[in-house]
Amino acid sequence: MDEARSVKSSSKRGLPFCFAFVFSGFILNVYGETICTQQPLSQAFVAADNRTLKYATIWSGSVGSRVTCVSKCHSLPACKSVNYYQLNRVCDLNNATRIDFANNLVADYASVYFDGHGDTPGFSVAAYSDCQSLLEAGYSVSGIYTIFPAGFADGLRVYCDMETDGGGWLVIQRRQDGSVDFYRDWADYRVGFGDLAGEFWLGNDNLRTLSDSSGSWDLRIDLEDWDGNTAWSQYGDFRISGQDYLLSFGSYNATSSAGDSLTYHNLHPFSTKDKDNDNSWEDCAVWKKGAWWYNECSYSNLNGVYLYPPSNLNIKGIIWSSLKGNDYSLKGSSMKIRQSLR
Repeated sequence: MDEARSVKSSSKRGLPFCFAFVFSGFILNVYGETICTQQPLSQAFVAADNRTLKYATIWSGSVGSRVTCVSKCHSLPACKSVNYYQLNRVCDLNNATRIDFANNLVADYASVYFDGHGDTPGFSVAAYSDCQSLLEAGYSVSGIYTIFPAGFADGLRVYCDMETDGGGWLVIQRRQDGSVDFYRDWADYRVGFGDLAGEFWLGNDNLRTLSDSSGSWDLRIDLEDWDGNTAWSQYGDFRISGQDYLLSFGSYNATSSAGDSLTYHNLHPFSTKDKDNDNSWEDCAVWKKGAWWYNECSYSNLNGVYLYPPSNLNIKGIIWSSLKGNDYSLKGSSMKIRQSLR
């Protein structure tokens, strides 16, 4: 009971109050927050800002705060470190630390990594507005970051490609294994869906807001066929605008290796299976089993059905006609944008 009184009295000296039933625990302070724990003080966790330990997670879920996240780790004997994602308050419990797998501690802006090693470095960066700015600041590892462009007061979580063509690309779409269904409705394409580390669509609202931010964007499209061959196409002055997410761009890079299958769709609104904005007598999104800036109907359809060859449905697949024709569904595609190089 004397220890309980000691804990309570300490709160009068400026430390937050801990529950009186913690008789033999310790009070740890993490970034100004207090954790009541049964762990020895030598196991107090310290933080590395903007870092995540990959490939070691044994549990992941939503929590109220980083305090709760660290407390959960202390209560699980197998847990050695945590990742805490500040924007969505998701907690990862890991069964390893950066000491075990140093190469797996990667940049992940707006997340915090905690472990019990006292020499864990702390990292902090400014609020960068795009992937190119992050690259110029020294963040050269491709991965998930949070950026703060105009119009995103709480930030936008994105995947940055720091390797392709000099790096600094913000990925807005990726197809690679068919794990995500892209035959979705207007609402899903409006807000975005999928996994930033895998297959996803960033969201038409996000693309429109990014288009409204300062500067001009280049669009790059990377493609892969089923023999492992890759090709690309690039366009300047990329923009999404209006209530129907009109596609517009100003130039095509004639040195592109995949050819031009997007100009046919320039200045056309977006269409989905439940919102037909194309110029055809038929519903292109339904016929093509996708969602795109259909004209009458398409020379490209990168959000089509993921098909494994051979298939007689390839016309409904991931199509880039100038590369492989209208009857060849590609193995992979990614669409990415970058502020025009300054």
